[in-house]
This record gives sequence, structure tokens and C-alpha cells, in this order.
Amino acid sequence: MILASTTTFLITGVSSGLGRAFAHGALRAGHRVIGTVRRESDAETFKALAPELAHPLVLDVTSFDAIPDAVAGAEREAGPVDVLVNNAGYGHEGVMEESTIDDLQRQFAANVFGPVAMIKAVLPGMRERRRGHIVNVTSMGGFITMPGITFYCGSKFALEGISEALGKEVAGFGIHVTALAPGQFRTDWAGRSMDRTPRSVPDYDTVMDPIRAARQAKSGNQPGDPAKAAEALLAIVASEAPPTRLFLGADALGLVEGKLSAMRTEIAAWDDLSRSTSFTT
Repeated sequence: MILASTTTFLITGVSSGLGRAFAHGALRAGHRVIGTVRRESDAETFKALAPELAHPLVLDVTSFDAIPDAVAGAEREAGPVDVLVNNAGYGHEGVMEESTIDDLQRQFAANVFGPVAMIKAVLPGMRERRRGHIVNVTSMGGFITMPGITFYCGSKFALEGISEALGKEVAGFGIHVTALAPGQFRTDWAGRSMDRTPRSVPDYDTVMDPIRAARQAKSGNQPGDPAKAAEALLAIVASEAPPTRLFLGADALGLVEGKLSAMRTEIAAWDDLSRSTSFTT
């Protein structure tokens, strides 16, 4: 989809982090942005950025039943959504044995079910207009895995799979779907925005203590620049042939390439057993 001079973006979670950077980048480029926030005070702050172009929408993406009417109202005010950026979400830190099913349900509500509900709200209009772009912000943790954020990785793996399959369903309607997978960016994801399960099983100390300490020490010093992530977002949305998946950051690329190499090695090592399960003719 080639961006028009003024395109309408719907970006979730614009009050902080990458969502704020994405919204600022789109507004600076002269586009309309419907930005979801959870507090009225954040709505006023967002509106002040560009009164003619910034359209705040007070909405919690886990309030699934409220999403269709909220999105419809926003579209009546700002115009049909051309680009949906599902950015809102959070990280959960905790080994699986120590974490609860409630932790898992909250993680998937924000990182999977909320994005899907947002997609379902805009997709009929995009399909009727035969154009649109859905960008789901996943993570390098949606392809690689790291101990201590098991539920988070699971949620991002799920959103990656949904994104890729959805892209095949809607390609014939002129709609693109991209999974945008950042590495470490200088946001508060690993700080106050992260939900941390209290430690309770000493056996995991050797795994979790160094991870938790390193993550907290790195918070605020990550290599990724959110403003450059916003430039990348605008570039893929403007492309006639956008990627199905785009990793952001040299750290993400390095880890992904390492996993791909390890996968190829393991597949080759077990090739005979993999092929042994067919009927013998």
C-alpha cells in the first residue's frame, strides 16, 4: 500500500514506548492518528501533539466488547482506518513453574486477544475498500525464546502465527499484514511496564537471578532507538510489497540468525527419524 499524503493510522498504546514513537512519527509525516490510551489525562496530552491530526481514543484493548463501537466512533470522527498498528501490550517476567494461570491469561488478553479484537473491528472496512495494512508488533521473543519470559514468548509466538496466516487469508483483498518484531529498544518495557512474578522456588535462582539483574540494569540503555523504529514502520507501510515479518535491531537479527542455524543443524541430525514415519509402500 502506497501512503497517501494523509493516511489514517490507528495505533494502540500511544502514551509510552514504541507506540508513542510510532504515533509521533506518523503525525510528523502529516498523517492522521487515532491513538488509544487508557487515561483521560493521556488523551489530552496526545491531542495536544497535533490538534488537527491526533485523535485520542480512551480504550483498554482487553475490553473486547467495547472495541467494535469504540473503533466505529473513531472512524466516524477521523475517517476509515488505513493502517492498524497493534502495539499495546506488556511483558511478563517469571519462570513458568512460579507463574500462575491468571498471569498467563492476562498476558494473552493484552498481547493476543486484544490485537485480534482490534483486527476484527477494522478488517470488514478494509476488505470492502480492498486496501489496508495491519501491523502487529510482536518481538524477537516471538521467534527466539529466553528463559524467564515464557508466557511473553508464548504470546508473541501466537501473534506471529496469527499474523502470518491472516496475511494469506486477506492478500487477495489488497490488505497487507506485517509482524514487526523489535529487539531491545530504549523504552520502559523492562522497567515499570513489566509485570514480574515474585520468586518462590530457589532451584531457579541460578537461571533467574542473573537474567533479572541484567534486564533491570539494561533498562534505559537498550541499543534500539524508538524514533528509528517509527521510521521503519512508515517505510514498510509505504512499500508496495511490505514484508511478512520484519525484525528491528542488530541484536534481534543476530539472535534470529543463531536460532535458524541451530534449527538447521538439529533438523539435519534428526532427518532420518523425521522421514521414518511415513507408510512403507
